[in-house]
Amino acid sequence: MHRKKARRTAQPQWHDGSVREFLGLSDEDHIIVELRVHLAKALLARRHAAGMTQAELSRGIGSSQSRIAKMEAADPTVSLDLLIRGLIHLGAPPSDFAAAFRRAMPPGRG
Repeated sequence: MHRKKARRTAQPQWHDGSVREFLGLSDEDHIIVELRVHLAKALLARRHAAGMTQAELSRGIGSSQSRIAKMEAADPTVSLDLLIRGLIHLGAPPSDFAAAFRRAMPPGRG
């Protein structure tokens, strides 16, 4: 084996860390990302519980089916207010929003 390759393979190749560290997110950005994920999961669960298709939900909130798919996938191009609008349309109580926010907050904060 060549010396250069031997040195390279002897060095650690992986670093344990979080997505937050990898992306260089601030505390606030990290909370917003987590909030988006929890709201998206809540939207999907509520839509399924209501027996509603993405197309039906999209008509109810004046959006498109593809946008609903992006909402449920927590796509960063979807605004938080559209996620909230979808949940309101599905009858989500205020406690659902509070629960999503609590889950998004890091331990010891909020």
